[in-house]
Amino acid sequence: MIDSPAGVRSALDTVDYLVDDGLAMAVFLSLRLGKPLLLEGEPGVGKTAAAKALASSLGTPLIRLQCYEGLTPGEALYEWNYQRQLLAIRLAEARHEKLADADLFTAEFLQDRPILRAVRHPGPTPPVLLIDEIDRADDEFEALLFEFLGEASVTIPELGTFTAITPPVVVLTSNRSRDLHDALRRRCLYHWIEFPTLDRAVEIVRRAVPGATGPLIRSATELIGRIRRLELDKSPGLAETIDWVSALAALGATDLAPGDALRTLGAIAKTPDDRRTIAEAF
Repeated sequence: MIDSPAGVRSALDTVDYLVDDGLAMAVFLSLRLGKPLLLEGEPGVGKTAAAKALASSLGTPLIRLQCYEGLTPGEALYEWNYQRQLLAIRLAEARHEKLADADLFTAEFLQDRPILRAVRHPGPTPPVLLIDEIDRADDEFEALLFEFLGEASVTIPELGTFTAITPPVVVLTSNRSRDLHDALRRRCLYHWIEFPTLDRAVEIVRRAVPGATGPLIRSATELIGRIRRLELDKSPGLAETIDWVSALAALGATDLAPGDALRTLGAIAKTPDDRRTIAEAF
């Protein structure tokens, strides 16, 4: 496993994910201490990509739980296979047998959802569990995570507690659309991902869009930095920068020309007002 913050930087660099010292330290401590890591930052700065890159660099599966309003325990932790239970009941009836409740709520009828799947992963290398955009889930859903985040276990009333033999590497992301519960934050290490410096952003885009020219990448990235200082509904992040440079490169652009920039604003402006504001700033 990775044995230092420098090792984190090196490992992630091999999968073309560049990190600063702060994020390298946060990831290293999460791995070393076995603590979940909560990543916050503006949309598009690479929070989700960090978990994907970490799984890739470790050569381990990525298990992803995408959060949304109304997310239920059956979709996140575990669920019973009701169709198989019903089939078992019908087969028992055909044989003139009677099934007790205990016969129907066994491991045979259990369906793993992302969190239980991470707990029951056989190892030896732990999986990376990404709990993406936890701030989009309901407040009540956070309480369901406390046992797992604190003890790497899931309790199923009918079967007991499942505890991970090899605790997963857990990464939670949040865009701060709402405040998270203090109890969740206490169970995690924390890091805020800043929008990268110009030079690092240029290098990130260069790796993501290898077909683009150096002048195009630098001029587009510099312009994104200026655009982010405008009063926008949704400021473009690194993801949008990469999309924009990809679109410009697809048009055969080798440098940032106003005509090409205006024609491809849909890659960075996500509302009519933002498109107008950005266009007026050219």
